[in-house]
Amino acid sequence: MTLNCPYYVDSSLAEDPLVREAVSQTKAMIAAHETWKDEVARGKMFGVLAAKDEHGQLGFLAAYSGQIGGREDWEGFVPAVFDYLQPDGYFAVHEQAISSINHRIDVLLHDDAYLQIRACLAAMQQRHAEEADAFQKQMRQAKQRRDALRATATPDQLAAMIRESQWMKAELKRIKRRQQTEAAPLAQAAEQTENEVAQLLKARKQQSDNLQRWLFSHFVMRNARGEERNLLDIFASTPQGTPPSGAGECCAPKLLQYAFLHRLRPIRIAEFWMGASPMGEIRHEGCFYPACRSKCLPILQFMLQGLEVESNPLEEPCQMDLAIVYEDSHLVVVNKPSGMLSVPGKSNRESVYSILRARYPEAEGPMLVHRLDMATSGLMVAAKSEWAYHALQKQFERRLVKKKYVALLDGDISGTVPERGTIRLPIRPDINNRPHQIVDEKYGKEAVTDYQILGTDNGHTRIALYPHTGRTHQLRVHCAHPSGLGTPIVGDALYGRPADRLYLHAERLTLTHPATGEEMTFTSTNDMK
Repeated sequence: MTLNCPYYVDSSLAEDPLVREAVSQTKAMIAAHETWKDEVARGKMFGVLAAKDEHGQLGFLAAYSGQIGGREDWEGFVPAVFDYLQPDGYFAVHEQAISSINHRIDVLLHDDAYLQIRACLAAMQQRHAEEADAFQKQMRQAKQRRDALRATATPDQLAAMIRESQWMKAELKRIKRRQQTEAAPLAQAAEQTENEVAQLLKARKQQSDNLQRWLFSHFVMRNARGEERNLLDIFASTPQGTPPSGAGECCAPKLLQYAFLHRLRPIRIAEFWMGASPMGEIRHEGCFYPACRSKCLPILQFMLQGLEVESNPLEEPCQMDLAIVYEDSHLVVVNKPSGMLSVPGKSNRESVYSILRARYPEAEGPMLVHRLDMATSGLMVAAKSEWAYHALQKQFERRLVKKKYVALLDGDISGTVPERGTIRLPIRPDINNRPHQIVDEKYGKEAVTDYQILGTDNGHTRIALYPHTGRTHQLRVHCAHPSGLGTPIVGDALYGRPADRLYLHAERLTLTHPATGEEMTFTSTNDMK
């Protein structure tokens, strides 16, 4: 039996009898650990692997990501690939040395004498700034007086004006030198502490880097052929070059490692979430998720060598119709089906761009003015000339293009949120789990969406979405995040549960024609029944 692809989750995974039984028993094991209750409630990823032994006996393995209760060896769950948590082991000893540096830094930066020096220095610098600003104000006023008198001034008066200007410039320099001399003792005293902190920070980074390399060198992964490579070697050829923190500790690598070490043949693998969603991210209790790409993709690409694995449908070539909604000599508007890429990716799948390039070989410029997610269907506009492309692009950049999406939410939100409203949740990429996006109030980019509930049916909510910004996955995140509508779009495998498709459609697009200046509105039908 071929192993399902760990990077892809569809609705059939939850219905697979092997997966259902393994998950059911694993949940019972989780519930039996009363001491786990609070930690699991805060959120934890678990995994199961159905496998056969050399005699054809069927069973399953269970795993959790990272540790629970600071342990990696709970009975009933596969152990860590490398147990580095021994109290007196190499990792613990060197981690303690790094902690000692952190403690020393904390002591230095919170020392009463240092804090008093910094406070005095800050007050002095504020006073000096005010003094310099006041004198510079006098200089500007004096210059204004001189400028007003210059046209009628006598030669002696002009000479006096020059001397006054020169004296004031020199006086400003004398003031700044005096201030610098006055502040020097305090600045030097503060600098002694800050130099020591800088040296400690440098030492901490060096020790931390060395410890990480030691750790990754001891994570020796095995593949289905019996070959072994450590994480440093596995990640050496990746764009990042080094393993990210936590690599090798996720469920899928732990499960496969145990299976290969014990001569088990993997058949079905699945990872599911338990507990609350992490801050900023979107996870739903009991939902299945693909293996993370930044930590797990390079590891699994090695570990799965020698094993027959189902292909990822998202990477397979496909043939779809691309309907033309409108076209003239300047632009073309199409109705993209769900599952079609906007632009070519790493796979051989066709895209809106590749189809339009073939259909309009004489077209100049980049053509596509904007994009839709592969899973989203609906209206897209493309330019047939570079001039039209730039004219249309400016409208998108200035947020002059009006867009309406319709979506079906995986739940009834009537009565829990206002019928109309605005969602403001800043978004940025999850660098450790692309293409996921997370909500980040500090580093995220502004993302604003208006919404209107259109109706409910069979436990689902039909909704209209009007984005003011065009962030990646904006509508999907704004719907799914607890601080947004708190309900994912039906079929959203990244932020909710998979279905036959993502029920999100770009239904209406209003823009100004680049050549005629006419406001044009386009609409499209969808198959979200």
